Amino acid sequence: MNRKLLIYIIPFTFLLTSCATYYQSNLKFQAQVAEGDFAKAKDFLEKDKSKKGKNRILYLFNKGWVDWISNQNSESNIAFEEADKMAEDYQKNLGLEALALLSNPGIKPYKAEDFEVVMINYFKALNYLNLGQYKEALVEVRRINEKLNQLNDKYPDHKNRYQDDAFAHIVMGLIYDANKEYNDAFIAYRNAVNIYESSYSKNFNLEIPEQLKKDLLRAAYRVGFFEELRFYENKFNIKYQPKPTDGGELVFFWHNGLGPVKSEWSINFAKTSSKDGFVTFANEQQGMSFPIYIGDKSDNEKNGFSKLSFLRIAFPKYLERKPVFTNAELFANNDTYNLQIAQDINGIAFKTLNDRMLREMGTAVLRMATKKAIEAAARKENENLGSAISIVNALTEKADTRNWQTLPYQIAYSRISLPEGENTVNIKMNSASLPSKSQSFKFNISKGKTTFFTFSSLDSFAPINN
Repeated sequence: MNRKLLIYIIPFTFLLTSCATYYQSNLKFQAQVAEGDFAKAKDFLEKDKSKKGKNRILYLFNKGWVDWISNQNSESNIAFEEADKMAEDYQKNLGLEALALLSNPGIKPYKAEDFEVVMINYFKALNYLNLGQYKEALVEVRRINEKLNQLNDKYPDHKNRYQDDAFAHIVMGLIYDANKEYNDAFIAYRNAVNIYESSYSKNFNLEIPEQLKKDLLRAAYRVGFFEELRFYENKFNIKYQPKPTDGGELVFFWHNGLGPVKSEWSINFAKTSSKDGFVTFANEQQGMSFPIYIGDKSDNEKNGFSKLSFLRIAFPKYLERKPVFTNAELFANNDTYNLQIAQDINGIAFKTLNDRMLREMGTAVLRMATKKAIEAAARKENENLGSAISIVNALTEKADTRNWQTLPYQIAYSRISLPEGENTVNIKMNSASLPSKSQSFKFNISKGKTTFFTFSSLDSFAPINN
């Protein structure tokens, strides 16, 4: 038995790392991003030794994002394409799964969160829009909801609150609109409205953006769906007025702030019963109870499980990075346009982690119970070895705090009609505690064409530990 337990303890000598979270160990990169020094951020990524290891997909997320914000769109899509394939091809490695059961999930290759997987396609679409390749951009946006259907099919309870993406339908509609495919644009806009009403309003506190309402009415008018036009005019209490223009249009996306980062918290479980080959651990405060079958364990392991009375489980949690700016307006040709929030990535992150918490908590309880049972069995034969395993267990009980940390906090947008030729558009970003900030942009507008543009303001406060 001692030899078996030594085989258990020796491999973990290389796994005992500091208590730093993934965010804390990448503070230099985060600072370079926040300061807008993307050349240094890219250089940091290229020198990162973990880019070829278990964090490869996180490296690709960050590289794709840095290339995107640096207007290196083709390079960005190369990185995102590899990340996309890695997310699709992710397979459980049974050896690593067994090792993770005796240590923590952080030793495995990072498995992207569902919303991170679909954001790959959003950024690929933005890259294609910048390259003027609208058909390719449309393919990427369509894939977002295809992916969400596939992702949600793997959950037996289908209780995920992020089941469909309203903003993806908006972007789809905007691209159809730009291609003058107004029938398809109307369908995409209508789908977005339905998702805001059925899901986004109650789950993420996001109502239908006013711009979406206007675009839906305009698309219905242009395709000749006058019955639908009257229905939505009454629904939104808006009377559509056609506005002929000799110019073109600008669709302005605003990426505000930076999304959350992961930390960890601990949950305590007490053994509530042990019978019929099962031991049950529960946390009454959280309303969670998990039975573990031990009928197929060895006598020593059963003895170890029977002596357990208490477990402490490490689990990831998000820390919010609130954006400095709370809202923004666009100014062009003496007109004002509000940038309206259409996507709340911060809110989606918190909700999706909570949705999968119960699914994964059972695995976490089994992991810690197995570690403690081995510790108890070791103490029975050798107190020193049991103490050593106890130290290893304590040091390796860590949550997986990795996540894609260059995503925006929120995405807002607006549509502006502009005359042909060069136009100046100003953005004014407002803060509840700091002075507002303004910036000007020049756009060369073509007659009858739609120009897409994305502006990122990365100003965010430090992570908040709620």
